[in-house]
Amino acid sequence: MSSVIAGFDAGQTHTTCRLAAPATGSVLAEADGPGLRHLASPGGEEAFRLALEESLAAALQRLPAGATVVAAAVGASGIEQGSPVQIRGQRLACESLALPAERLLVTGDERTALIGAMGDHNHEGILLISGTGTIAVGRNREGREHRCAGWGWLLDGAGSAMDIGRDGLSASLAMADGRRADSPLRPAVWQALGVDGPQSAAAIKALVVADGFGAAGFARLAPVVAAAAAAGDATAMTIVERNALALAEMAVAISAALDLGAPPVWTLGGALEHLAPLRQQLKQQLAALLPGGHLSTPAGDGCDGALRLARSCL
Repeated sequence: MSSVIAGFDAGQTHTTCRLAAPATGSVLAEADGPGLRHLASPGGEEAFRLALEESLAAALQRLPAGATVVAAAVGASGIEQGSPVQIRGQRLACESLALPAERLLVTGDERTALIGAMGDHNHEGILLISGTGTIAVGRNREGREHRCAGWGWLLDGAGSAMDIGRDGLSASLAMADGRRADSPLRPAVWQALGVDGPQSAAAIKALVVADGFGAAGFARLAPVVAAAAAAGDATAMTIVERNALALAEMAVAISAALDLGAPPVWTLGGALEHLAPLRQQLKQQLAALLPGGHLSTPAGDGCDGALRLARSCL
């Protein structure tokens, strides 16, 4: 157990580090650390370092003293394949993990998640990730890949918890000023934000631009919108349907680009895991738009994919 490999799944909300035996890949320990932000954003490099170092330290604490990481792979949000940002991430990870470049791979979390979802027995398929943000990627039997969406929450969050929460909050403000008919969605969203009274709308306007709110602040409202949809709120259901359609359209685009016939469609991420109305609507949209596609259970997750890549670095 003195030598281990490490696989990281680093997202905007949290980072998971999973440690495994180099020879067999059997998992030995796992722990979480803080999330990260885009490397090009203010504080991005420091957040990246802390995400790796703190999650690794927490995982190592669960092993006997003296365990050493001999290879690692990092799947990180915001890392574009072949970009300068990937090169920066590789350099920072080498420094943080004290590993030479040949023993380390830094890539986008969608690619480690795809490798984990495919496992040993699938050779093609599509992965839809919907968490705080969203992204989709697929691979065919020739090894070609195609990616859709994931261009940052300010530009392209359709299908994500962030968009669902933001759209619910936006609808609540339209209800407050008379542009929409009021519904139970509005007080539910406002209660979740801790605002009440005649100045609630003005308080919300200030709240969403405060430091630390951002994409995660909107995403925290997604369960409120989903619960309202499940209870029959028409506005909330429209929001969920629109975001499920966005996810289904990603799968359609990937299938067309890779000439996939009846691909398995794997889903990962907290929104699709925990928001039942979103998953139900996605299933219906896929049946209508991609009849050959079928929702399937992933063989593994992003950390599993990262560990497979780490073993390939040995």
